[in-house]
Amino acid sequence: MFVPQAVCDELGASEAPTIVRNWIDSPPDWLSIQSVSTPPDVPLQRLGAGEREAILLAEELEADLILLDDIQARRRAVERGLIVTVLLGLLQQSATLGLIDLTVAIERLRETNFWISSSLLQSLLEQDP
Repeated sequence: MFVPQAVCDELGASEAPTIVRNWIDSPPDWLSIQSVSTPPDVPLQRLGAGEREAILLAEELEADLILLDDIQARRRAVERGLIVTVLLGLLQQSATLGLIDLTVAIERLRETNFWISSSLLQSLLEQDP
């Protein structure tokens, strides 16, 4: 899995939750931090640095899938021909494949500053295999 430097910078920022900062300070072996070499075009300049670099890196790597939760970033990525998923979709698919326990994953996610509506959370947990 590849992640751009701007995302790492955001995850390690002082305002990020401690659990997230600690995780990115010692990233797992399967996470490869990459710099982006392509300069952003005008539509991407309106996005945050992490979203912008994620889209550019996905294009550079010809990625099969990109993980984006920001709605504007998802729109830009789809417009550029990228296949997009959101974190909750990835967690749900991982649970369906038996790779994770969805309830535990959601509990750990709630320890961060990730926001999810109560109704969406309930719907997701009701679909848990």
